[in-house]
Order: sequence, then C-alpha cells, then structure tokens
Amino acid sequence: MKLLDLFITSSIPVGKILVITGIGFYLALDRVNILNQDARKQLNNIVFYVFSPSLVASSLAETITYKSLVKMWFMPLNVLLTFIIGSFLGWIVIKITKPPSHLRGIIVGCCAAGNLGNMPLIIIPAICNEKGSPFGDPETCEKYGLSYVALSMAIGSICIWTYVYNLMRVLARETPIIIGTSSTVPLIPTKVTQVDEQVSHSVTTLCSAAENINLGTIFAPSTIAALIALGIGLIPTLRKLLIGNTAPLRVIEDSVSLLGEGTIPLLTLIIGGNLLKGLRGSGMHKSVIMGVVVVRYLFLPIIGVLIVQGAHHLGLITSEPLYQFVLLLQYVVPPAMNLGTITQLFGSGESECSVILFWSYALASVSLTLWPTFFMWLVA
Repeated sequence: MKLLDLFITSSIPVGKILVITGIGFYLALDRVNILNQDARKQLNNIVFYVFSPSLVASSLAETITYKSLVKMWFMPLNVLLTFIIGSFLGWIVIKITKPPSHLRGIIVGCCAAGNLGNMPLIIIPAICNEKGSPFGDPETCEKYGLSYVALSMAIGSICIWTYVYNLMRVLARETPIIIGTSSTVPLIPTKVTQVDEQVSHSVTTLCSAAENINLGTIFAPSTIAALIALGIGLIPTLRKLLIGNTAPLRVIEDSVSLLGEGTIPLLTLIIGGNLLKGLRGSGMHKSVIMGVVVVRYLFLPIIGVLIVQGAHHLGLITSEPLYQFVLLLQYVVPPAMNLGTITQLFGSGESECSVILFWSYALASVSLTLWPTFFMWLVA
C-alpha cells in the first residue's frame, strides 16, 4: 500500500469518531439541549448495562473456540501487557505533570486502555482489501483478521471493566483511605505489652475494610457477559444451539449482536456532549494531554515491537504476518471510548476525559499511518 492510501485508510475510523463526536457536541449545546447532563447520564447507564455487554458477548461467542483459543493463546497475554505497561507509564506521567488528584485515574486509564474495538475493526479489512497488501488473499485475510480483532476486543473489554475500572476508582479518590481510628499503630511497637492489642486492632480494621469491598465493581456487566460468551464458545452443544446461520436459537445471538452495534455510536455521542463542558473550561493542562499522547503514540508502540519480536524469536507466537500485525496494532491505538462511560459512572472528570480523548483521536491519523506502515514492513 502507498503511504497516502494508508493515511486515508487510517483516517476513516478516526474521521467517523470525530464526526459523531461533533454531533454529540451540537446536541449538548444550550440552545439545542437534547443531550444534556441528565440525558447523558441515562444513556451512559444503558451503555453500561446493555450495549457494552452485548458487544463483548457477541464478538467473543462468534469467534472463540477451543482450537482458536489454543492458537491465539498469546493474544490475551499481549492485551494484558498493554494495560499493565500503559498504567505504569501513566503513573510516570502523573509524577511528572503533578495533576489534581481527581485526574489521576483518568490519566492512568487513558494510558492503559486502548481502543481495541472499532479502530482495528475498520483498519484490518481496509488493509486486507488494498492492492499490494502483504497479508495475501483479501477474503482469507479479512476472515482471520476479524477473528483476531474480535478476541482482542473481548479481552480488552474484560481488562477495562476489571483492571482499569477499579484502578481508576481507587486513583480518583481525592483523599487517601485511612484505615483505623484516630490513633495510629506504630510499625515497631515501643512496648512488648502493646503487641497483642495492636494486632487485634489491625485485624479488626482490615476485616472491616474487606466487608466494604463491592464485588459488583469487579464483576461488571461486560465481564459477566464475556464469561457467559466464553462458555458458549467453548461448549460445542451450546455453540450449535446459539451460533451460526443454522442454529435453532440464532435469534438470540442476532439480537445480542444488533444491540452491540449501537455501543460505539452511543459512547461517541456521550463523549461529544461531555466535550462541551471541557472546552468551556476543564482546567486540563497541556502537559497532561501531551503526556498521554506521547505514551500512547510513542513509548507503547516501541515497547510493543520489542515484546512481539521477542515473543516471535522465542517461538511463543507463529510466523503468520497478520497475527503479528494485530498484536503490534494493539500497542498503537488511541484510548478506549469506554473510559468516557467509566468517568460518567463516577460522576467526576467527564469533561477532562473528553478533552483528552478528543485530542488523542485528532492526532490518531498520524500515528495510525506511520506505525502500521512500519509494522507491515516488519512482519512481511
């Protein structure tokens, strides 16, 4: 593919997101007042409980089988590495920029969680169908490419709603958690007679803190949907009942897929509505935006190349160029749109998150042109 053709290809998904963001921005204007704060909150709840789980369930159930899981075993690990490394780099951004405490979770989330859904879903078929693509027959390329992307999207969603969701929830707290009463327990007791009392006090407070843990924040609807879809995909009897054109209960799978298709447009509209408040004055420092952009479009791709090439050298992944390309692409995508949903659920930082997402996607065309060009040269 020529550089100009690749630039146009990579610009298409970014352009779609920016256009829908603009529509959401317009609907949130005071004189229009269709997508006001209450409307965005209600839409966000629908996305959280209905649309997002449907997207995860449909994409995972259709593509996952025992055979494919064995073949692509490294992909879940690779996705997890993008989240862990991204969150570590986000922590470095926090240390350098010193943002307000309520923005810490947003920064780490934007650095950790990439858009593993609609961006690759558009980029992979476009690259497969272009003349001169290094991935062979367009039909075969698109078939396997979309299966890789579907698993990537499902695993990414699980990581977002388990790892990133709870990480952002903890970091968003403006004051540190204080365990215990007003009296503090020294690390090294000054008197031996105080040991039993202090141990008893510590155990009591730890048990009290454990009772306050809400398991609902760990098992979010999308996580539950992924687990159910995993069971359907791996159990042949259930798969034959629900998945495929000849399945007796295919209407269920078709309905879930139909709901899932509405996830990205709704998420993008909500982000556009939140962007209005952000542009009016979110207090977002340019250094924070720059830090997130540098992490996602410079450091993560470089680290990704080292990890994927190292895994190939050690024989952990096959030599299939398309598979390696999808693994590399996971390190270069912009932040996940679900981050807007998470901040909306928390009721804090929605506008700041929208500003970061806006600028990240505005600059994504350059990154999604240069890096994939290099990746295709690397794996071909």
